[in-house]
Amino acid sequence: MSAEIRKKRLTAPDIRARKGATPVVAVTAYNAVMARLVDPHVEIVLVGDSLAMVEHGMESTLGVSLELMIAHGRAVVAGAPTALVVVDLPFGSYEAGPAEAFRTAARVMAETGCGAVKLEGGAHMAETIAFLAARGIPVMAHVGLTPQAMNALGGFRTQGHDEAGRAAILADAQAVSDAGAFAVVLEGIVEPLALEITAAIAAPTIGIGAAAACDGQILVLEDMLGLTERPPRFVKRYADLGAAVEKAVGAYAEEVRSRTFPGPENVYQPRG
Repeated sequence: MSAEIRKKRLTAPDIRARKGATPVVAVTAYNAVMARLVDPHVEIVLVGDSLAMVEHGMESTLGVSLELMIAHGRAVVAGAPTALVVVDLPFGSYEAGPAEAFRTAARVMAETGCGAVKLEGGAHMAETIAFLAARGIPVMAHVGLTPQAMNALGGFRTQGHDEAGRAAILADAQAVSDAGAFAVVLEGIVEPLALEITAAIAAPTIGIGAAAACDGQILVLEDMLGLTERPPRFVKRYADLGAAVEKAVGAYAEEVRSRTFPGPENVYQPRG
């Protein structure tokens, strides 16, 4: 398994420069331990609002607070010294307009030390993205299946099946790219549309449930490690850590209950 040796942290311009080049590798992480493990292997670590479900057992991303995102973001920045750390702006913290979005994004960056923020939405968010970019806040955009809009979309359904839907998503991607987004996440869209967008816009595309030929890919780390019960169908499991954790804890519990758990004399070596 190869790991990139980097002497300094990647930035949003570094990622934008990867358009059409070596694909960008991105994963989510929500704590310092996981961030430290993934950092040498990826270019982007996203502190996604998916932590609402993965870490806190919520039904959707809608209930996550700004304070929670900041707390997790700070931990991930501490654990990932060289990847670009991007923090999601949570639902209700940026949609009212560019000024609100700036206040939220500025607080996130100041209190976490992250290098960029991510927000959901297409053409209607272009003005906000341009406002943030002009004020020194790098923005990763997110179009297609946008989880914060799941109620309006009717749930987690692949987008872009009809001509009108495809045209709207293409227009969204073009608008956020033109507004200055340094990368655009394409989630849950049909493959031909993902390929068309990737060829059409200047910003690199980061696919999740889109097309393998995007400029990069992102997955929820717990999904790919086998730590979630029902990962999306497009996710390949690269490990089965859930079973490994259950086995390890089961072995520990058995030793405790059978009183065969090693005592200090069998674990700690005397000093001197």
